[in-house]
Amino acid sequence: MAERARGALAARTGWWHRLRRDRTLLLMAAPAVGLLLLFTYVPLLWTTVAFKDYDPFTQGLWTSPWVGLDNFTLLFEDSRFWDAFANTLSITFIQLVLFFPVPIALALLLNSVLSDKVRGLVQSILYLPHFFSWVLVITIFQQMLGGAGLLAQQLRAHGHEGFDLMTDPGVFKFLITAQLVWKDAGWGVIVFLAALSAVNQDLYEAAAVDGANRRRRMWHITLPALRPVVALLLVLRVGDSLTVGFEQILLQRDAVGPGASEVFDTYVWWVGIANTDYGIAAAGGLIKGVFSLVLVLIANKVAHLLGEQGVYRK
Repeated sequence: MAERARGALAARTGWWHRLRRDRTLLLMAAPAVGLLLLFTYVPLLWTTVAFKDYDPFTQGLWTSPWVGLDNFTLLFEDSRFWDAFANTLSITFIQLVLFFPVPIALALLLNSVLSDKVRGLVQSILYLPHFFSWVLVITIFQQMLGGAGLLAQQLRAHGHEGFDLMTDPGVFKFLITAQLVWKDAGWGVIVFLAALSAVNQDLYEAAAVDGANRRRRMWHITLPALRPVVALLLVLRVGDSLTVGFEQILLQRDAVGPGASEVFDTYVWWVGIANTDYGIAAAGGLIKGVFSLVLVLIANKVAHLLGEQGVYRK
């Protein structure tokens, strides 16, 4: 009993000691933790709207009647929901194939540039579009690829038929992927360049002495160094697969029609905000959260099976 009491006292003393020791760091972290609680965890109370006939104007959150799973039933019976779900997954797959490898390739190319000045100039040019708003990005693409854009005008001036890619539903998914590549691929390079900067340069020198050419050094040294970062970002991207650019797609929705452009987030926005069906929209948001969590767990398990750490350790 005495030993147990001494152990409990030591544990309490140790906790108080760590609290006093780290009080400055805790005070520094307190505003960020407060914002996280206020804007991330407190709104979780409103997930109960998915199970209510919610009316914010007359009844409010606490007095709105419970309807069970009726909102989910109405959601699953809506064909627009399944169209948006299918569009979202197809856009995610296209972006995984066509966008995700681009920052990796750019990082490898920049890492091979010997001149620091040239590398810095190229990096600055690549980073710049990330700071443009989606309104500006879409305007630039409209001026280039629209029906009255530069390319269409040049084709007509030389006797050819013009085109309007900005209103073509058939190429819309590839169009928004091209916009994403132009805007954010350069910014995504930062993470991979940081990983490459941590590689011991002695490994490259030793491999060169052993007769390894540039391609073999990249295959056996550079790519293995990027593997943990690639695995982590891939797990996060798979978990975020139902989020494919709300603002970007909403701005172009009317040009190509909802059949080609409606995704999960725009569907929830139109149902919840435009049509004031808050319960159905909340049910859709809850499904998105649960589905994304399941995808993260599955992708992280696959990363563990491949020998990578993933988002968290085993």
